[in-house]
Amino acid sequence: MHKARAAIVAVSLAAAALAAVPATAADKVVWKTQGVSRTEILFGVHTDLSGPGATFGVGTTNSFRLRADEVNAAGGIYGRRIRLVIEDTQYQVPKAVQAVNKLVNLDHVFAIVGGAGTPMNNAVMPELFAAGVPNLFPVSAARQMYEPFHPLKFSAAAPYYHQIRAGVKYLMAQNNRSKVCVFYQDTDFGKEILEGVQDELKALNKPLVETATDKPTDTDFTSQLTKLRAAGCDLIAMGSIVRDSIIPYAATRKMGWNVEMIGTSASYDLAVSGAQGGVTEGYYTMGQINPPYRDNASPQVLAWMDAYKAKYGTDPTIASALGYVFMDFVVFALDRAGPDLTTKSLVQALESINGYRDIFGGPEQSFSPTKHLSTMQSMLFVVHQGRWVRVTDPLSF
Repeated sequence: MHKARAAIVAVSLAAAALAAVPATAADKVVWKTQGVSRTEILFGVHTDLSGPGATFGVGTTNSFRLRADEVNAAGGIYGRRIRLVIEDTQYQVPKAVQAVNKLVNLDHVFAIVGGAGTPMNNAVMPELFAAGVPNLFPVSAARQMYEPFHPLKFSAAAPYYHQIRAGVKYLMAQNNRSKVCVFYQDTDFGKEILEGVQDELKALNKPLVETATDKPTDTDFTSQLTKLRAAGCDLIAMGSIVRDSIIPYAATRKMGWNVEMIGTSASYDLAVSGAQGGVTEGYYTMGQINPPYRDNASPQVLAWMDAYKAKYGTDPTIASALGYVFMDFVVFALDRAGPDLTTKSLVQALESINGYRDIFGGPEQSFSPTKHLSTMQSMLFVVHQGRWVRVTDPLSF
């Protein structure tokens, strides 16, 4: 039998797990199993490998493969190898819908893991659940990844909504900021950031000074930044990912405007901190794990970094670390589910994970039969000399 890592402490009884699921959710779930044979378990991934979110998609899928290869090299789980079918969506909703239709109806995958993007996941989850296919650990921290509760969806990412509330609250208090604005993608993801800031300012009895929007493919942000500067913003909450974080931030500095900006884990990427010419110096963001830098890594992380570089010829990213954690959850659950693997036994096994600690210094994570979000904690980081530097311990909201 494949042995789960000792870092995971399982306390919930699998036999009782489903009984605690809210009745309305349990009544609606389709308990169907596909993609499992005597020799393999088939997982599908729809992600961005060549679009604006490719740094996340490439990093996570590389680690999915790495963790699966480790398992397969050790004989698999109960004799079954993990096989991944990966589809590139280029961060486009229509392509995600097409990819999931293929993965579910042609490839007959057991579950989706690491689907990328808030609008993409929102678009495909109804089809997944109608087919009885779980949506596991999407590369999105939107609340829709775990709300409303559904037995077939699990998220291991502190929600953007809670991240931005905690980060804005901290910077307003510590850096004496009072004129808060929001610059966000006009997408489901961006609106999540807007709502978080609106609710935090309402709780603090402060006004939202101004807003501006963009599209994920935009490259010129002059008009939006001019509008925000005219409003006198001293803190801008960013509903952005990688490119649309780097370019606007660099543009403000070029304008001679030293306004503070804070993003979420969607912009917590080494491509942001290491942007050419140090143009992101001072940019804040929220994140869930420490960045994988070799000079301060633990022996466990160093071993993982070496294995990653040996396989792919490049150093791992923050997304790579997250991908490894997500697939580690899957591996543990497959082992705990036992040799008679079904969708129901997988769900029960995931619900039994309690007190999980990843090797990258993230907060403790747990699931239960009524809670399919593992944590609400995240940490504040800032770019300093081309590196992410942690500013706070895990912040709760």
